[in-house]
Amino acid sequence: MGELLSSLKLPQDLKTLGPEQLIEAAAEIREYMIRTVADNGGHLAASLGVVELAVALHSNYSSPRDRLIWDVGHQSYPHKLLTGRWDQFPTLRQQGGLCGFPKPSESEHDPFLTGHSSTSISAALGLARARDCKGDDYKVAAVIGDGALTGGMAFEALNHAGHIKANLLVILNDNKMSISSNVGSMSSYLGRIRSDPKYSRLKKDFEQFVGRIPLVGEQMVNSAERIKGGLKYLIMPGMLFEELGFTYFGPVDGHNISLIMNILQQADKMSGPVLVHVVTEKGKGYHYAEKSPEIFHGIGPFDLNNGLPLKEKKSPTYTDIFGRTLLQLGRENPDIVAITAAMTAGTGLNKFSKEFPGRFYDVGIAEQHGVTFAAALAAGGMRPVVAIYSTFLQRAYDQILHDTCLQDLPVVFAVDRAGIIGEDGETHQGLFDLTYLRTMPNMSVMAPANEDELQHMFATALNHVGGPVAIRYPRDKVLGVELTKPRILPWGRGEVIRQGEDLLIIAAGTIVNSALEAAEKLFWQGIKTAVINARFIKPLDEDLILGWARKCGRVITVEENVLGGGFGSGIMELLEKRGMFLPIKRLGIDDCFVGHGTRAQMLSVCHLDADGIYNVALAFAGGQAAKGLT
Repeated sequence: MGELLSSLKLPQDLKTLGPEQLIEAAAEIREYMIRTVADNGGHLAASLGVVELAVALHSNYSSPRDRLIWDVGHQSYPHKLLTGRWDQFPTLRQQGGLCGFPKPSESEHDPFLTGHSSTSISAALGLARARDCKGDDYKVAAVIGDGALTGGMAFEALNHAGHIKANLLVILNDNKMSISSNVGSMSSYLGRIRSDPKYSRLKKDFEQFVGRIPLVGEQMVNSAERIKGGLKYLIMPGMLFEELGFTYFGPVDGHNISLIMNILQQADKMSGPVLVHVVTEKGKGYHYAEKSPEIFHGIGPFDLNNGLPLKEKKSPTYTDIFGRTLLQLGRENPDIVAITAAMTAGTGLNKFSKEFPGRFYDVGIAEQHGVTFAAALAAGGMRPVVAIYSTFLQRAYDQILHDTCLQDLPVVFAVDRAGIIGEDGETHQGLFDLTYLRTMPNMSVMAPANEDELQHMFATALNHVGGPVAIRYPRDKVLGVELTKPRILPWGRGEVIRQGEDLLIIAAGTIVNSALEAAEKLFWQGIKTAVINARFIKPLDEDLILGWARKCGRVITVEENVLGGGFGSGIMELLEKRGMFLPIKRLGIDDCFVGHGTRAQMLSVCHLDADGIYNVALAFAGGQAAKGLT
């Protein structure tokens, strides 16, 4: 811990520090975060931008009695360091270590889990009303980024809070950037507030006027300078927020601790909901993060001296192959349009967006709107491809079911980050999409075993004349197989990639390769194992599966998805429907949430790596082991 902070009991001792000491504390936090994330990787830029804000909040509030909620959590590292987790911070995002997001089971200073965007105001409002119902008097504050305000849920909460005149504080952390560049009218509105010259002109006129007042004029100017942005809310209020029922303060300098504390103290005197608009710089205090905040939003280990990743250039990922494939297919078919929800770079659509700006839509953090928008594009004769991470696509469940599947519209869903995602943990693991997509009428679902198959699946989906199609793939580097020209796959057909007669493993997605490794090890134990690459989760290749199940007599299914209602459940339903009652074992995620660690570590924990599949299969078919072996 830093020299100053090591002498304090945090966060309560922050209240004993003077302005200069608070600035020193912020510097210690910033330096420690940079060094730690350089070693471990993590979400750095957003957290660097809110160091002073976190110090000011904890100096003004009394956590854990007062409730502080950090939207999304990418900006929560300073909060963690100020609430008793300094010594644990080097374990951030590592298996068994600190979570990268606020987590109530980790600390009493985290009152609500916030891994998905735009939820903080709803959570703060709920806590505020619970406080009132219980007759308590603690404070509640939500810190939400300007990018998160592109999510409709945030506006629903603002509208509700203003309507019921709830006593809570919303802090808008305006750093002019989310993961991808902000889009929409709200971004433009905040930009106008930040840059309106009326404030500067009126402030100058005010200073000249009061400066001429005898005796007290200079003192008034100095007082005004100390609260700077406090004048701004009087001169140029954020009318949108005022109309929603909030008292608006700002915009104010989010790196001026004394100023923020002054505004917070003013806000505490107000009745009803208050919104404080602070302007911060993403990546503040580290030159390379300031210069490239999008890179340092989420980054692996890097060299402190130059900001460059420590590892060699990474192999292409499935996301990269998707981006290349869609660009190629888009050149061939002018009806193809791409849609994402504030993840242009994250979903691999940068090049498509630049080459076809009129056929690309970033709808902001608005997955529900994005899906219905895509459905209507399809109804109008276009071929929309919606690229959204699995864990975020959950937010649009009704729009997929009601607006897309019910109308049998040809929308293609590129479900990125499916399966085990790794260090981001429970809130980001894509372990439910097979279940919630497979049960929807008219929906077809595919999962590629490798990058070449991914190309073919998108070509197949965009050529399909039926309804919606979802293709799910992991956050992982590719296998390095040769890429061939995208072609149309036989619809609803899997393939046998290894023959055997004692045991059948049916796998879906890239985990097929681990199943192959397990089958090879089983062979040396005398168990001849057939392996089917399902390709299609829905519709299943019924004849292929039933024929090989009958031949082998025992079946294991493998999936990176929860077992409830997933791929294995589909196989069991098929066997039951056909009256084929065979011993069957399903491998997948049990009825639980999977924690954080590397993808390899979590696959091992869930027994979904090659060794895990082998051990389960050996026990399941052990009675047939060692036939003919010495």
